[in-house]
Amino acid sequence: MMGGGHEQFAVAKTRPGRAGKVPVAIWDLLVWAFQVECVGLDFDEMGSTSGARPGVGMEYILMKRGDLGCTIDGGGRSDPHPDADLVASAVSCLPEGCGGRGMAACIAELARLGRWPDQWQHMTPSCEPAAWKDHWRGRFAEKSIWDGPGRWPANQIGRDDGYCCRVVFTGMAAEQARARRAWLNWWGALLELRCTFQMRCDLTGFMITDEMPPRAPWKKRS
Repeated sequence: MMGGGHEQFAVAKTRPGRAGKVPVAIWDLLVWAFQVECVGLDFDEMGSTSGARPGVGMEYILMKRGDLGCTIDGGGRSDPHPDADLVASAVSCLPEGCGGRGMAACIAELARLGRWPDQWQHMTPSCEPAAWKDHWRGRFAEKSIWDGPGRWPANQIGRDDGYCCRVVFTGMAAEQARARRAWLNWWGALLELRCTFQMRCDLTGFMITDEMPPRAPWKKRS
């Protein structure tokens, strides 16, 4: 399902079983539900099922349908597989301890793309100019007059003296820790979903295995 390295992309090849349940990893199940079945998150399942919306009563909805003289039919595509609906429901109901709605939206978007979080991969400490300047001779770091501590008096510096190149540091320890923490939060949410489906056993075409993405892939880098 996954390509080489850690810039992972997955094209869902998972199919629900007909004669029996197909063993599948939780990540592959998510990719199948959001990428193939195109399910969406619904944080108000009761409201969407009944047709009600906050601030709008059923009387108003029925009155508007009566004005149209017909029942509104969404149409456009077939309904997703029931297992995919269960997956979307479980993701929508992620507890706050696992990231809640924010993590649910993140998982759904990554599953549609078929890729794992990869912010941590490309983070190496670096120092670069804060701005660049294009010149006919090439591209140079932008410089400015230094007005901070230690500046020489104006009457003691030459025409080309007193300049500095402001820099920015990226990929430092704090940024790497933030990206790795985001990966661990995502991994923990997948573990929660895996345990949910393993305990409930309510999927009709799948059986969830213990297979998971690596917990700390940065430890395996050379």
